[in-house]
Amino acid sequence: MNKKNLSASLAGDISLGGELSVHRLGFGAMRLTGDGIWGPPKDRKGALAILRRAVELDIKFIDTADSYGPYVSEELIAEALFPYPAGLVIATKGGWNRPGPNQWTHDATPAHLRNAVEGSLKRLRVNRIDVYQLHIPDPVVSFEASMETLAQLRNEGKIRLVALSNVTQEHIERARKIVPIVSVQNRYSFADREWDYVVDYCERHGIGFIPWFPLGAGRVAGDVLERIARAHEATPMQIALAWLLRRSPIMLPIPGTSSIEHLEQNVAAASLRLSDEEYQKLFAVPALVASR
Repeated sequence: MNKKNLSASLAGDISLGGELSVHRLGFGAMRLTGDGIWGPPKDRKGALAILRRAVELDIKFIDTADSYGPYVSEELIAEALFPYPAGLVIATKGGWNRPGPNQWTHDATPAHLRNAVEGSLKRLRVNRIDVYQLHIPDPVVSFEASMETLAQLRNEGKIRLVALSNVTQEHIERARKIVPIVSVQNRYSFADREWDYVVDYCERHGIGFIPWFPLGAGRVAGDVLERIARAHEATPMQIALAWLLRRSPIMLPIPGTSSIEHLEQNVAAASLRLSDEEYQKLFAVPALVASR
């Protein structure tokens, strides 16, 4: 890996809502917290160094949430990077409560979302959040009420762009009747394509798609993945990221890590180009999984 040529810019660019342009390889800041996505990291200086290195590598999109820690991830981002460099987009989310490590409870009530936005503004040290995502629809709260709250906060100037996470196409369509939606974040990988139809919908409508858990069911496709990785002198994770970048021009992967070495490996995937045959072999993996 030639560190001199490492740059997220090699993944190309994506426009969010026609307002913000970022490189198509971002950074997910969930794993900078403690075990169970709870509390501070064991190595605070190391976590801050990872965030600063991400910016050095031309990453322009950092994804976080108030529930990561809770609050810890947002605080680390501000400590490491504020005042933020020009062109850096910070996306955060709200809609969960955190009673303890590895515990998550729904709360997308209007009151909670409004308080969550106010808290994120303070922790990130900004007057307006670049991209704010409903983390997940709340099964006991009106989805329209949640979205209307985010639309109001956008009108008040506290949110620039509104986005969604963990949603169906129906959710996106309902949300778009209330407020423009610039991105959708769902679980997705070459071997976990439950949300293929949402990716296609987002591509048709110019909505960014942010895949989380990008390696997905890669263990099942180990042989295929390993062969392609060896051919490129790359890691399986790099190939998984290269496949996502090839899948659609609206794809914006945000691999997270608590290691600078892994961060650099992830960014190196921006320069990988899969052949048509390699891409199709990985695309066919779900059929292989289904047959077992």
